[in-house]
Amino acid sequence: MKTERPPLVLLHGWGMNAGIWAGLREHLAPDWEIVAPELPGHGEAPWGGETTLAAWAEAVLAAAPPRAFWLGWSLGGLVALEAARRRPERVTGLLLVAGTPCFVQRPDWSAAMAPAVLEAFAADLVTDLEGTLARFLALQFHGVAKGRALIREAQAQLAAHPTPRPQALAAGLDLLRHSDLRPALEGIEQPVTWLLGGRDRLVPPALADALPKEHRVRLVPQAGHAPFLTHPQAVRESLAGHD
Repeated sequence: MKTERPPLVLLHGWGMNAGIWAGLREHLAPDWEIVAPELPGHGEAPWGGETTLAAWAEAVLAAAPPRAFWLGWSLGGLVALEAARRRPERVTGLLLVAGTPCFVQRPDWSAAMAPAVLEAFAADLVTDLEGTLARFLALQFHGVAKGRALIREAQAQLAAHPTPRPQALAAGLDLLRHSDLRPALEGIEQPVTWLLGGRDRLVPPALADALPKEHRVRLVPQAGHAPFLTHPQAVRESLAGHD
């Protein structure tokens, strides 16, 4: 009989904070000891001017358990991948929810978002921070059943934490725009699972065909960019066997 719950790191996405995990915590608490650090300059996390993916990974590692399984959502997945690459002894495995090794389309990478999408967010961020965050949140649930109710629920959860610093948001967009961890995937020795949404407007489900064959991929057809909010049981099932 299991007497101790193994540690699980939950790492949120761009513009969010640890409050977004409130519902998922309830589903996972029976099996996992949950730790939810926040990205630099997001929520309660300090902003020290970190501008590189390596610096963001190290900042999160400093707040994480010595050894744990990591669940990273969106930008959090990119940071989790970097943490696993840099400190493999700290990360026992990865569940990347609506994650991708490369968020923006490139000549040899079509399963990603168009550069114009990020450029629009970057431009709007300068003039309307709150409006930009609200539009980004709404995009998570585009085409998803009960999307408006889920948006209101997520807004209430996020409001319990401070608004991200503008500098951190700008730096995060730069990471999304320029980071490309595709070459690093082959060197990740830990087990990796990708959980994708069939209605995701930011990470196309076609990504599944571009990932390493040894990685496990699970698609939730009715989910958008936040499957852990709409289909928490799919997350729990994806974590089964890793505790």
